[in-house]
Amino acid sequence: MRPLKTAIWLYLFLFVAFFDLHAQYPILTPFAISIGAAPSFIGLMMGMYSITHLPGNLIAGFGVDRYGSRLFIVFSLMAAGVVLLFQSRVTDPWQLLVLRSISGFVLAFLSPACLSLLAKMTSDRTEQGKLMAGNGLIHTLASVVSPAAGAYLVAKIGFTTAFTVLGWVLIVTAVCAVFFIKDVQAAAKNDQEKPNAASPVQEKAKLPLEPAPPIPWLVYALPVALSCAQGILSFELPLLAKTQEAMMTTGLLFSVVSIGALVTLSMLFLNRVSSFQRTLWGSLFLAIVYFLIASEIPVPLMVMLLFVGMSKGVILPALSTLLIELSGGARYGRTFSVLSIAFSVGAFIGPLAAGHVRDHISPYYIAFIALMIAVTLLPMHISRSLSSRTHFS
Repeated sequence: MRPLKTAIWLYLFLFVAFFDLHAQYPILTPFAISIGAAPSFIGLMMGMYSITHLPGNLIAGFGVDRYGSRLFIVFSLMAAGVVLLFQSRVTDPWQLLVLRSISGFVLAFLSPACLSLLAKMTSDRTEQGKLMAGNGLIHTLASVVSPAAGAYLVAKIGFTTAFTVLGWVLIVTAVCAVFFIKDVQAAAKNDQEKPNAASPVQEKAKLPLEPAPPIPWLVYALPVALSCAQGILSFELPLLAKTQEAMMTTGLLFSVVSIGALVTLSMLFLNRVSSFQRTLWGSLFLAIVYFLIASEIPVPLMVMLLFVGMSKGVILPALSTLLIELSGGARYGRTFSVLSIAFSVGAFIGPLAAGHVRDHISPYYIAFIALMIAVTLLPMHISRSLSSRTHFS
């Protein structure tokens, strides 16, 4: 029961953290413009936020496996909250660039630590898939309302107060995590020490964790492409906002993406399809959607964004499950650390490229090309690492 209790608390804190972080999406770009930042500088700022994830991801990869997840979750939330308090006092674009870079570093620990903790709660592959889907569901629920909430908050109380409020929310969440988040190994040990722990109901049989070959590096081309496309979208949408009213609309557009993800995450029957197939076909569909957006077909942008979200709702849980299968049940910290590094690299490339090419071509074409390359590379060597049942069932 202790791992389940830890999972519930973790989901709760993740909801608060994701809500807080996604609330900044529609307001960071207008805030940067308000203090004199040019679009190309904003692209650099978003890219630096992502590239400073890399050292944090590397540290988390080894640190989580050695010291557990709890320390890194608490540190990441606490430090990110403090950075937001300083960010509320920024008056110069370069100051904002420095603080966003620091924020990128400290938040790099959060995702590998959380995913590793969830993965270690069970060795049953079906249960692991459900936990990863739960993570995606919580992430999506938080991001449905948070962009619009962030824009509304700024419209009512201004940038300074909004960043201050968001910062204190993260700090309080970090303090609560100290008391309610427990590393699974310690919790399992405590449960074994209890004299009444024995039960006539035996624990569900778990699949043996067989040694697996190293994860093919080509698999990580997909998260690079996914985050590159997401970075382009996160860069482009806020530029539509010229007024506070327009900023509210932009917040709603981000929420539409999350609603689309929520739709497919709610389709539980999709979990019967292998993680490889869901990852592959979901990514192909997403690439096509970005091509249609770049082509400016006569379909409302809101509909296209709904399709983007639906694709992400299929891909992200499937990708996490696929990596668990490829890892053979070992070194979760390092596996998800490399995943976060891949996301960081793509998130650096996307906004930076969009800021430089948007005057010549639609940046969404870059998203399409990146995703198509990744979809082409994904099947290569995967069959050597996955059983025929995982690959085709």
